[in-house]
Amino acid sequence: MRALVLTGPRLAEVQEVAPPVAAPGEVVVDVERVGVCGTDVELFTGEMSYLRTGRARYPLRPGHEWCGRVAATGDGVDPSWLGRRVTGDTMLGCGRCDRCLTGRHHVCADLAEIGISRGRAGALAEQLAVPLAALHALPDAVDPVLGALAEPGGNALRAVHAAGLEPGERLLVLGTGTIGLLTALFARAAGAEVHLMARDEAALRVARELGFDQVWTRAALPPVPWHAVVDASNAAGLPGLALELVEPARRVVCIGLAGVPSTVDTRDMVLKDVTAVGILGGSAGLPGAIAAYADGSVDARPLVAATVGLSGTADALAGRRPRGAGPGPKIHIDPRR
Repeated sequence: MRALVLTGPRLAEVQEVAPPVAAPGEVVVDVERVGVCGTDVELFTGEMSYLRTGRARYPLRPGHEWCGRVAATGDGVDPSWLGRRVTGDTMLGCGRCDRCLTGRHHVCADLAEIGISRGRAGALAEQLAVPLAALHALPDAVDPVLGALAEPGGNALRAVHAAGLEPGERLLVLGTGTIGLLTALFARAAGAEVHLMARDEAALRVARELGFDQVWTRAALPPVPWHAVVDASNAAGLPGLALELVEPARRVVCIGLAGVPSTVDTRDMVLKDVTAVGILGGSAGLPGAIAAYADGSVDARPLVAATVGLSGTADALAGRRPRGAGPGPKIHIDPRR
């Protein structure tokens, strides 16, 4: 089958590789759609920290935001899964440790991540092997675009839950990339008054097109109480700004990652009695994200600027947008093209 393989920093090519075989407890999925994520870009550029620690190494096959249809089942898997449309959890814990057994498999010490770490092949391929425990069925109302947005949607929904807001309370989202916009969409669906901040007016364009009219640059940000602040950016200074802006005894949620360490003054955190929450992965948010897409309370499809074939993935990873792409931040890949 055809698969995208990263062979070194900024080296990506479509190769013919052996198709996966469903091991016991696994299925093989015919992949319909895959999202290109910032993590995939860091694996491509060589900037991903896992490449320095040995958790990931070249050659590797990326892709962890995906959906598809079950084509084969391994031993121990109910054959009724055959033909079903599915997406899946990126985070694969060992299933035996205390973290896994208490619902925290996404921080398992022996964690493998589909398309990211421990040699687990990703979804930028015609087929993908996935453990049954990671599968989530997709209802008919969730098309391939939304199906491949389930994983980032799960991340965003977890960030909204972590903010601890009541309907009508005010949320500030820092950053208007995919996760920032998804966080805003899920927060709006939950009844929050949503504001977004970006580095310049151009970065606020998609937010406005999604119906958010309370969007700001830093200079224009109004002096109002922020009942929660979500940092969904990659700017090292914004976690500190989030702490500065949030109301005392409320919450700062960090879901973005900067390329260099961020500095937060814990004296401010203590003296303001602020709770800070970090979000890693969409595992616990996947069911809620899929449900929101299915019932129409969140429509994330405008975030996808274009869908290209597997041969166009290297350009997408290098930041070259397809001709005619819309304004959204996300590029999707159809591996069958």
